[in-house]
Amino acid sequence: MKDSKNIMKLVVLSMLIALGVVISPILRVEGMCPMAHFINIVCSVLLGPWYSLLCATLIGIIRMTIMGIPPLALTGAVFGALLSGLMYRMFKGKIIFAVLGEIIGTGIIGAIVSYPVMDLIMGKEGLSLFFYVPSFICGTLIGGSIAYFFLRRLADTGLLIRFQDKLGSPTYTDKRTTLSTAVTIATFGAILFVVFMLIPGVGLFKIEDDTVFRYLSYGSVILAVVAAVTYFIVMKMKAAAVKE
Repeated sequence: MKDSKNIMKLVVLSMLIALGVVISPILRVEGMCPMAHFINIVCSVLLGPWYSLLCATLIGIIRMTIMGIPPLALTGAVFGALLSGLMYRMFKGKIIFAVLGEIIGTGIIGAIVSYPVMDLIMGKEGLSLFFYVPSFICGTLIGGSIAYFFLRRLADTGLLIRFQDKLGSPTYTDKRTTLSTAVTIATFGAILFVVFMLIPGVGLFKIEDDTVFRYLSYGSVILAVVAAVTYFIVMKMKAAAVKE
């Protein structure tokens, strides 16, 4: 039984690696690869920190070898992958902490480590210690939001705990709360941001002037955050009124 679960883990790991390589070019610019962070968080939750670290490392090596991506493919993934899995288990299966681990690990630690790597090893000029922090954090926020929404839905339907059990991973019950619902609402903004940013370059009819779509992308984030905050405040006020 244990051997079958180990084999299942390796199969899922292989699938996530393949998926990560295929979807990584989506919305990618140097210093920002949102879908890599999506894979990191999903792998951390399903398989754990060490599998997630291995997954991120192998995806990075494949991208560097086949696609000619600079070492950012590794420095911008491995730290977040490990910290995401560690924080997920440290905080007893709270999905939001898996996302925060990715943001801190990649957006701050990975971004800072990327500076000496790109400056000293790759010889890239004009960099500073925090040069990659804004783009790395932006990428983790987008990918992390998509991962949170995806995993939140799995948790709410009971599928997440079933997947973890089948894989032999620790199982956790992350019940929906007012805060988790508010965060879920906010993730729609990040997802719409990705959609609106992609539309101008997709399909047979390329859109040269993407100004409108840029406004829509940033506007969707703002509206989603406002909606999430409003929902959280209203529900807390209702709960306080009921107690009184």
